[in-house]
Amino acid sequence: MKYTNTQKIADVLKDFLDENPQLNEKIAETRLINAWGEMLGPATMRFTTGLYVRNRVLYVRISSAVLRSELMMCRERLVKNLNQKAGMQVIDDIVLTG
Repeated sequence: MKYTNTQKIADVLKDFLDENPQLNEKIAETRLINAWGEMLGPATMRFTTGLYVRNRVLYVRISSAVLRSELMMCRERLVKNLNQKAGMQVIDDIVLTG
């Protein structure tokens, strides 16, 4: 039996996510949180104790004051790079706390 209405699974998932923008945003947020560790590496992750997104702001708890200060200086670049990794505009700002 030959099916005439076949689609690639990637196309079906893309259509599903386009129809459910909230789900698409949550998946992008998860990608962004995972990208934090990939971009900044294991040394930074050792000092990262909390990481979550709320109201388009990424909240990060950093236990090292020196690292927190360094990251504060390159916040704009981090926002840009994390959004690129997520594949869409997920966050507008980063708040670093201790």
